[in-house]
Amino acid sequence: MTVLPRCPWCEGFELYRQYHDEEWGVPLRDDRALFELLLLEGAQAGLSWATILKKREGYRRAFDGFDPLLMAAYGDEKVQALLADPGIVRNRAKVAAAIGNARAYLRLAEQGVSFSDFLWQFVGGQPIRNHWESLAQVPAKTPQSDAMSKALGQAGFKFVGSTICYAFMQAAGMVNDHLVSCFRHDQV
Repeated sequence: MTVLPRCPWCEGFELYRQYHDEEWGVPLRDDRALFELLLLEGAQAGLSWATILKKREGYRRAFDGFDPLLMAAYGDEKVQALLADPGIVRNRAKVAAAIGNARAYLRLAEQGVSFSDFLWQFVGGQPIRNHWESLAQVPAKTPQSDAMSKALGQAGFKFVGSTICYAFMQAAGMVNDHLVSCFRHDQV
């Protein structure tokens, strides 16, 4: 059995490796999938991505498949149900941000702005292909993530700091930060 060389951050448990091998860094252009990923990255703030990955299905269930129309209409009763749901991170500020982010997403849509186009503009519409040899070289944020963070904040989004935006950009394939030694680097 051949062991594929991978980015070292994904080693530890099978779900992490599967996420790395199949999703992380693959260019994502679907508005709804990008919305989900941005909210999950915001939920991860202060936690490990492994925690969120383990709870991803719980988030999808609790937040109605990340349907922005449904989420934007959440009232106090739904907020209380979310805060009692062990399938998600029960943080009042993060739950409120997710609901507010759904409303911000809908405002962009009402203006005729594609969420995908809005986000991909920060990398000129094409993935940035990096050539890192070690994790120590990978930045936590960049001028592009700074600009994305600022624009999202101006559009009314929360939990979209530059570090969160850069992690989002990596996951959504806007930047290829697979190490050059990783088998996925040349594939994505």
